[in-house]
Amino acid sequence: MNILLRHLLILLCLLFSGSSLADDEAGVLRALNDYIQGTETGQPGQIKNAFHPQAQLLLSHDTKPFWTVSMEQYSSWFKPLNNRNRRGKVLSVKIDGDIAMARLKITVAPPYQAYIDHVLLKQIAGKWQIVSKTATDQSTQYKGKKILFIASSASFHGDSDLPAGTSFSELVYAYDTFIKAGYEVDFMSTRGGALSLAYVNTSIPIHKQYLYDPEFMYAIGNSFAPEEVDASEYQAVHYLGGSNAMYEVAEHHGVQAIAMAVFEQNNGIVSSVCHGTAGIVNLKLSNGEYLVANRRVSGYPESFERAGAEYLKEFPFMIGERIKARGGDFRHGERNKPFVEIDGRLITGQNYLSSVAVAEAMIQVLEKR
Repeated sequence: MNILLRHLLILLCLLFSGSSLADDEAGVLRALNDYIQGTETGQPGQIKNAFHPQAQLLLSHDTKPFWTVSMEQYSSWFKPLNNRNRRGKVLSVKIDGDIAMARLKITVAPPYQAYIDHVLLKQIAGKWQIVSKTATDQSTQYKGKKILFIASSASFHGDSDLPAGTSFSELVYAYDTFIKAGYEVDFMSTRGGALSLAYVNTSIPIHKQYLYDPEFMYAIGNSFAPEEVDASEYQAVHYLGGSNAMYEVAEHHGVQAIAMAVFEQNNGIVSSVCHGTAGIVNLKLSNGEYLVANRRVSGYPESFERAGAEYLKEFPFMIGERIKARGGDFRHGERNKPFVEIDGRLITGQNYLSSVAVAEAMIQVLEKR
């Protein structure tokens, strides 16, 4: 399911609350969804529904520096059963009264092309419609390869009131590494929606950078639920740590199915860092064997945990013990130093300091393919 459609369904549920903001968000996403789905599937009527009849599109042209196209002309370019694989994704949305701005990424393949759309919408006669659109080509910045980050939706340790969340360092260091290398990153959590975060520190430059990055914050505030993910689109999955990774992930059959489809059907990578390794302990190959069996695996070891801490009493298992029980060779290095194990297409790190090294190892493997 397209992420826009999911947002639309969620927001429609909020309409009954009488919230004007929910009404506006639903209307904006409905228009954006019509534009994205209409161009993906070649449906001129759906495209027209997204745009005001007098909308103007400012597009790129080799010989025309200022090329405007009408909505009627633009919609006529899209025919059903177009064999080019076109995908759209919302990067950010800002609503001010009866106007809104949206930033979208559009990809087309093959050959791979990427565009950034800036879209202006206005509420006219009670209906949100696109009144203007412009785009720029960013094909040279992207490789057309996608990584799926996997996180837990848990906000507490087990059934306690002890807060837990996804490590922000593990999130941003890996994300930054992939983005700078030209990869795309999507986010999935066990229940979808906004990620629960932990260890956010604005004194750390990269933390501050991404906390004030609207595209990044929109993405982690609207993560996919497993049922909304198409595993065929990804070359790797990356399990994020933070203490909440001990809950919901390992036993989630939908998450397991996605990870193993990427690994076996896409010949992709399964990776994890720190407590994120808890999420891979139950993964099984199609032959019934555990993924970690007879493989070198790293993660956060029990010996590094705070003995006797209340949070530790809530853990459903210990990572090293469970890996060994599954036939894996659990390894770790010194405390507070990076440590990474690369065993074929299984790449794991012991702590947040290993996040960049894990991402770089993944990129090296993917670049050789």
